[in-house]
Amino acid sequence: MATLHWRYEDLPWDSLDRSRIDPELVPLIKAAALVEFNADDYTAYLCNVFKDDPDFQQAAHDWAVEEVQHGRALGRWAELVDPSFNFERAVQRFRAGYRVPIDLTASIRGSRSGELIARCMVETGTSSYYTAIADSTDEPLLKLICRNIAADELRHYKLFYGYAKRYLETERLSKWQRLKVALARIGETEDDELAYAYYAANAEEGVPYERKTFNAAYAKRAWGRYQEPHVERAIAMVFKACGLKPHTTPFKMATKVAWWLIAGKARASARAA
Repeated sequence: MATLHWRYEDLPWDSLDRSRIDPELVPLIKAAALVEFNADDYTAYLCNVFKDDPDFQQAAHDWAVEEVQHGRALGRWAELVDPSFNFERAVQRFRAGYRVPIDLTASIRGSRSGELIARCMVETGTSSYYTAIADSTDEPLLKLICRNIAADELRHYKLFYGYAKRYLETERLSKWQRLKVALARIGETEDDELAYAYYAANAEEGVPYERKTFNAAYAKRAWGRYQEPHVERAIAMVFKACGLKPHTTPFKMATKVAWWLIAGKARASARAA
């Protein structure tokens, strides 16, 4: 049974300050709520991959409980800010058009340790993302929610990293193999999941889904939230998961490249908008 580090019900919902709401953030929060709330599908997939590891299966179920709470908290905030937004209806719309392939019995990463490294990349991204949102908003309730979520995601990273080390003892992926898995998973951040979540949460009924359109709408609001310290922290987490040492010359170079890419995406998205 998961022990929650904070509870949705205990959040200070009456502290919402409408005068400090950034309207450009609201569509992002709606989309994020759907992705977080969909964690049970990922748990089903992970339990298939680790079908003979009951310890990890329990950890995955506990992880999902916290992820679902993230979605519920973000969805409730969005409903308070925009009364026309119906979180449950948006969830149904999202699931009707986007599904995780839960019936697989082996990891799409080629190994269990590869799967866990890929999960580390997801937690790296979400921890950085919610930290960036928390730092970019003055609305006190959203700031608190995002800080809570970012802390959870950092713990989730440590959880999956711990299991990855266990499986690496037998599967022995090289640093290069681990890095390939990491880079492949990072590259998937522009797949359909976020774009479709943005569509399901924000598009009017009857509007057709176009990946390029809704990915651009998401990007123009998201990339500019990041600051260089967020990127440096994320690269340190990537390096650790791949068995590489942070605070070295390759780390500094990777951080500069990553920040250059993200800053470039932010500028390009702003120009396109």
